[in-house]
Amino acid sequence: MSSGLKTRAVLFDLDGTLIDSAPDLGAAADKMRTDRGLASYPLERYRPMAGAGARGMLGVAFGITPESPEFDELREEFFVTYERRMLLNTQVFDGVHALIEALREQGLPWGVVTNKSMRFTDPLTRAMPLFETAGAVISGDTTPFAKPHPEPLHEAARRLGVPSDACMYVGDDERDIIAGRAAGMRTVAATYGYMGSQADSALWEADASISSPLELLKLLNSA
Repeated sequence: MSSGLKTRAVLFDLDGTLIDSAPDLGAAADKMRTDRGLASYPLERYRPMAGAGARGMLGVAFGITPESPEFDELREEFFVTYERRMLLNTQVFDGVHALIEALREQGLPWGVVTNKSMRFTDPLTRAMPLFETAGAVISGDTTPFAKPHPEPLHEAARRLGVPSDACMYVGDDERDIIAGRAAGMRTVAATYGYMGSQADSALWEADASISSPLELLKLLNSA
């Protein structure tokens, strides 16, 4: 990473960084439980694993892993169930609207790099006004690779017209930091997200960490 290079664009992970989608992800998995006559779980049980998508939600709901023989079938059922309700209770994190507005006022382009597939990312970001000013929205299947591979981040930088090493990447999962470092970007761990309370983000070796979205402005202004 070129530590002396001025940040010219900011990229964000999606779930757990810009938006709180845990209520809809958890509700989709929990509906699968109750449809099978199993007891409902509270959202708090699902929330820490929301950043892991279907793998995390099915792990909580049914105690299975991707290696389980029934995983693929249950994953597609989860996708369909989530697709039907993914905008019911998903919200932008407090402070994110103000953060994006401040980036725009400073003339900094911004974008999204998520491992969520286009099947969900595209309708979700089209429906939420926050993303109208995003210069790039890269999903887990936009390129042949997903994070922690750096290629999705490079693709976002290309679409913004900014060198990768002039970008900052903000995310709430260790894979985000690994990908950002591999892409030569300045990395910021969002500890208010899903994985921050469940993992020691200090071990991720991010360049900085923030406990609320607006703290990012202090980092940008001090850089």
